[in-house]
Amino acid sequence: MTIPEVQRVRDQRISAVVPLMSPALLHHELPLTAELHDTVLDGRRQVEDVLNARDPRLLVVVGPCSVHDPAAAGEYADLLREQANRLADDLLIVMRVYFEKPRSTVGWKGLIMDPALDGTGHVGTGLRVARKLLLEIVGRGLPTAVEFLDPITPQYIADTVAWGAIGARTVESQVHRQLASGLSMPIGMKNRPDGSISTAIDAINAAAVPHVFPGIDYSGTPAILHTTGNPDTHLVLRGGGGKPNYSAADVEHSLQLLRKAELPERLVIDCSHGNSNKDHLRQPIVVDDVAGQVADGQHGISGVMLESFLEPGRQDLGGQLTYGQSVTDACMGWQPTVEVLEKLAKASAHRRRTARA
Repeated sequence: MTIPEVQRVRDQRISAVVPLMSPALLHHELPLTAELHDTVLDGRRQVEDVLNARDPRLLVVVGPCSVHDPAAAGEYADLLREQANRLADDLLIVMRVYFEKPRSTVGWKGLIMDPALDGTGHVGTGLRVARKLLLEIVGRGLPTAVEFLDPITPQYIADTVAWGAIGARTVESQVHRQLASGLSMPIGMKNRPDGSISTAIDAINAAAVPHVFPGIDYSGTPAILHTTGNPDTHLVLRGGGGKPNYSAADVEHSLQLLRKAELPERLVIDCSHGNSNKDHLRQPIVVDDVAGQVADGQHGISGVMLESFLEPGRQDLGGQLTYGQSVTDACMGWQPTVEVLEKLAKASAHRRRTARA
């Protein structure tokens, strides 16, 4: 067969193939030191303890919708660390450090896929920037959270992560359920964009058992991965289908579905996305309701998620960007974030005191 004949059946729609470093090389370049290794493991242990009710605190995953500026994310991490230390008796605060953005149609795919924010797609650079920032945040003593979207990228960054999510658009995907079954940290499964909770419960069940699937190993070599299953997957309520699902009735319904599926009755409530109708000004309203449920003794609520950055609102890419403001979903500003964290801490403390009585 001649080369032109081969080309007619292969790579017809590939415009370029760019070599990518192996995970091992990136880890060598940006290593997880022994101290940081212990910090990551301690963060995962704390998250697991909260989810399994061994720790009575409330998990709070909080940070920008997506990271586009590592400097602003680092400044945010400094501020968040102060609050995490101050409220540590009542809250386990984990910084949301999302680098991959699922898209219903088109749009910016996140810092890993497009670090220059201009569509050039320098993925190798994006992986370096992402790993460097995660190491810096872990070095501040903060556990980190990401959404896992591409099945290859976890080999490059997952060793720095304490909590992960499978998003609403991928929770039905067999690839992502298999991926979650082999990840080394607790994974939250979001309900589908149309509001379907049963799909996320199916994902929890699927990720809890062993799987065999193709992927890459630490050296970047194609490999068949055999997983043991992830016992720390859990439900995340994010609203959907034009309706929120954070009310007491919604929470009780979701816990009943988990009970019926013979799964642990634990869930995390995302106070943004469908539950706030993507209005950052409504996130504190959602928190008021959720905090009330926690204070009233609802132990099925293990945690909450918040979208927050230095500046409130959002902006479009292009032109001069406002420092510390989201380029994807609108986020709460810093001062409302502090107020929301204090409210959640008080609710968590009240729930703990009531449980002791």
